[in-house]
Amino acid sequence: MDFDLSKAQKLLQQSARDFFARECKPERVRELMATETAFDDGLWRAMADQGWTGLIIPEEFGGLGLSLVDLIAVCEEMGRACLPGPFISTLWAAALIDRAGSEGQRKQYLEAIAAGEMKATVALLEEDADWNPAAVQMRAEKEGKEYRLSGRKEFVTDAEVADVIICVARGNDGLVLLPVERGARGLKITATPGIDATRKLYSVEFGDVVVAEADALAFNARTQEAIESATDIAIVALCAEMLGGMQWTLENTVEYAKTRQQFGKPIGIYQAVQHQCADMFNFTEGARSATYYAAWAVSENDPSAKLAVSVAKAHCSDAAREVGNRGVQLHGGIGFTWEHNMQLYYKRAKASEIMFGDANHHREEVARKVVDEVEG
Repeated sequence: MDFDLSKAQKLLQQSARDFFARECKPERVRELMATETAFDDGLWRAMADQGWTGLIIPEEFGGLGLSLVDLIAVCEEMGRACLPGPFISTLWAAALIDRAGSEGQRKQYLEAIAAGEMKATVALLEEDADWNPAAVQMRAEKEGKEYRLSGRKEFVTDAEVADVIICVARGNDGLVLLPVERGARGLKITATPGIDATRKLYSVEFGDVVVAEADALAFNARTQEAIESATDIAIVALCAEMLGGMQWTLENTVEYAKTRQQFGKPIGIYQAVQHQCADMFNFTEGARSATYYAAWAVSENDPSAKLAVSVAKAHCSDAAREVGNRGVQLHGGIGFTWEHNMQLYYKRAKASEIMFGDANHHREEVARKVVDEVEG
């Protein structure tokens, strides 16, 4: 069994690292996070030209049709660069469309996403911020051949730049997925303050928004299954992003410990500092193992896939925070100043920690799955 990336995957990852080192330097990240949307159309189209917006989209819909492991090799480099913008949001929506949409809908949306011509997001969370799709209460009232959406979705990522928002609502027969185009009548998008300025959050109000029944992606018993499957894809990609951020924090902290001097000696010679760096390394490598195993399990439809995804997110949520804590501590006072880039990665780690559920949420999921297996 080979636990390493293949030669092609290593080349893909290196090309991504070179691309972001050139196109997404920290100075550019700071410029974008200061804007209202943290979105750069030129950068997005350059990524699309590389094929990354369609990396796991099937070839028949304009994508590259590669595996989830290929995708997270690229996502790790996105995390290393602290990439702003709607990549994770669009990936989540595309995975949901691929699983729930008809052939025509998949062609309509996925071809545009793969080409970089469309950004998308998913509106799932409500006031209680419960990531379980079964907790959705917002109603989609059926009137003839139309659905009418009324209510509010919270913490919707990148809603302002999304060309389509996939709204998860509750119809008469269960959950329904309704694509709402940008500029739809009754749609109101309001920015929500967040700790990570590179990934913008929004409150989205649906004021009697009309969606044709024919446009609904799914409205049957398999809708929740499709949501959970698509969310697993997005979680693994987010874990890879977090891993890239951890790796950046580790490398820069070790380098700082080698060069920062106190009493005429580098601080890295002290055991207390070495122990902290060793902890950072252990957290990072544990996250790497959990993330890549989860990606492999999902790609191979392994029976343990859902368990592996929750294990990866639980570990990465804790690890990213702890690596960030130690990185800031070892940098001393400069570590939490605006001028230093460490704060960009720490804020991203804290925001990603709770996105798609924090460690406690996923430990509960692990416990539930283990009990189900034992009782089953």
